[in-house]
Amino acid sequence: MTVILDYGMGNLRSVERALRALGADPAIQTDLRGATRLIIPGVGAFGAAMERIGPLAPAIREFAAAGHPVLGICLGMQLLFEQSEELGEFAGLGLVPGQVRYLVKTEGIKIPHMGWNQLEIRQSEGLHSGISTSEQVYFVHSLYCDPVDSAVIASTSDHGITFPATIQKGKIWGTQFHPEKSGAPGLRMLQNFLSC
Repeated sequence: MTVILDYGMGNLRSVERALRALGADPAIQTDLRGATRLIIPGVGAFGAAMERIGPLAPAIREFAAAGHPVLGICLGMQLLFEQSEELGEFAGLGLVPGQVRYLVKTEGIKIPHMGWNQLEIRQSEGLHSGISTSEQVYFVHSLYCDPVDSAVIASTSDHGITFPATIQKGKIWGTQFHPEKSGAPGLRMLQNFLSC
């Protein structure tokens, strides 16, 4: 069963609708009971999200360590990392070594980054199976993930700097953009997650 984690800070219904459009029957839950796949959505601040998700952190780590697929979306992807500098310093789930940092403010670059951007795909298997490098997806974020090991970066995008748009570390996947709001390519990525 695919569980969409409800910790009070997520795009739960839009993710659920996208999965149902693909023929899946996801459950929105506040725990991992019965889960075979886990989606961590997210909208909001890292510290507040970790405070809410904190009691579930050990179970999420065990779930991922057992080889179950995990997908973090937007803030959910950032929570997969060890630490964030958003509004202070906060520890994350630590499933992917690295930091979450603010996008660089430069002339002509608006922060937050909002809108459609192209992906530069580095890993064509897994999350990006069937996705062309010309596809555009929908971003809303002010921070980006900076992994210790660049090999986990599955695709990049650009907004003032080149940043990881997606990551893959085994069956731990993350999208900095919102696949549920990114049309056909976003749905294809969600289908790839359901099939992994």
